[in-house]
Amino acid sequence: MTTLTPGARRILDVAAELFYAHGIHAVGVDTIAAESGVTKRTLYDRFGSKDALVATYLRERDERWRARVSAAVEAQDDPVRRALAPFAVLEDWVAEGTSRGCAFVNAFAELDDPDHPARPVIDDEKRWLRALFATELARAGLADPDGLALQLLVLHEGALVTHAVAAAPGAPAAAWAAARSLVDRETERSGARPV
Repeated sequence: MTTLTPGARRILDVAAELFYAHGIHAVGVDTIAAESGVTKRTLYDRFGSKDALVATYLRERDERWRARVSAAVEAQDDPVRRALAPFAVLEDWVAEGTSRGCAFVNAFAELDDPDHPARPVIDDEKRWLRALFATELARAGLADPDGLALQLLVLHEGALVTHAVAAAPGAPAAAWAAARSLVDRETERSGARPV
């Protein structure tokens, strides 16, 4: 992320809060500018367009998420534990107030134009997590790491949706337990040590 001016930082912080809380289409540049204490001209000077601001919001959120997941992964020596680390991060992440679920899934639902500048950010975030699962599962010597990575991604994403939509605060922990069970079963099949 490039360094932002104080005004641009304020705009981005306000936009991030509003986009997440109310949705991208529900929040206009007039509201963002007013809440940020800047003019619309300043907003456009700093970001170029609302679409670019949305992409920047998601890119920065992705960078924060990846940093937390990467730190949790790197804190583990065992590849199986490394593969499950995103579930531990998810529990903390939702506890910090992500009551509307995954910002990327929410944005995807709103941004139906495949050429929107935020769509590659959304796509890349999900591909990155699946690849992380697959990489660590392959290091652990598990058979079919790609197939198991997809299952873990489905559990991970489902936990976010269930936590938000069904108001089930235990969803991340349940997903983590299910992921451990899947990985333990595959570890036993592969002859590796279970978690």
